[in-house]
Amino acid sequence: MTESILTARNLSKVVPGTEGDLTILHDLSLNLQRGDSLAIVGTSGSGKSTLLGLLAGLDLPSAGAISLAGHDLLALNEDQRARVRAEHIGFVFQSFQLLDNLNALENVMLPLELEGHRDARERATALLQRVGLGARLTHAPRQLSGGEQQRVAIARAFVAEPDVLFADEPTGNLDTQTGERISDLLFELNQERGATLVLVTHDERLAHRCRRLIRLEGGRLVDQVAP
Repeated sequence: MTESILTARNLSKVVPGTEGDLTILHDLSLNLQRGDSLAIVGTSGSGKSTLLGLLAGLDLPSAGAISLAGHDLLALNEDQRARVRAEHIGFVFQSFQLLDNLNALENVMLPLELEGHRDARERATALLQRVGLGARLTHAPRQLSGGEQQRVAIARAFVAEPDVLFADEPTGNLDTQTGERISDLLFELNQERGATLVLVTHDERLAHRCRRLIRLEGGRLVDQVAP
C-alpha cells in the first residue's frame, strides 16, 4: 500500500476584515502519496497561495488538520514546524529567492551546511551538474540568466532530498521555451528522487502534466482531476 505523505482534512482559513471576517479557504481536504504530483490552479485571489502556505506549515488554518510526513502540524510550535520543514520540504519560488552574495554552488550547499552535512559541497556539485550548470558553479546569481537561476533554485530545493517539494509559479518569470525546460527538469527530478510535487501555477499545460489537479474558485474546491 502506498504511503501517504501529506494529508489535509477540512481546512478553512478565515481572516478579519474591515467589513467582518473574510473566508479565504473553505473546508478543503486532500491526500497525497509519496511520489505524487498535484497542481493547484485558479484565478488570482482564489486561495492557491493560502493553501500552499497551509500545506507547508508556513501558516496555520482556522479549522481543520494537516499531517506532513507523519507530523501533526497543528500540534507543533513554530520552532518544531520549522524543523519539520527543514527535514521534509523543499521550495521553489517564482522569484528564485537566491542569495546574491553567494555563488551558485554556495546557494545549493547552504541548506546542507545548515544541517551539518559534511558532504555538502559534493552533493551540491553533483546536483548542479545534473541540472546542466556544472560550468557555472562559481557564478553569482546576477551573472546567470533567469532560467539558470531557476535551475539553481531547483537544485537547492532537491539537494536535501525532501519528501515534498512545493513550487509556487516556478515558470512565472520565464519565457515559454525556458519555462518548458524548467518544467521538464522539475518532473524528471520528481520521478528520479521520489519526492511529492505540489505546485501552484497559472500555466494550464504545466498543471496538466501533474497526476492530479485541483481548481479553486473563491477559496472553494470547484474541480479536481485524478487518475
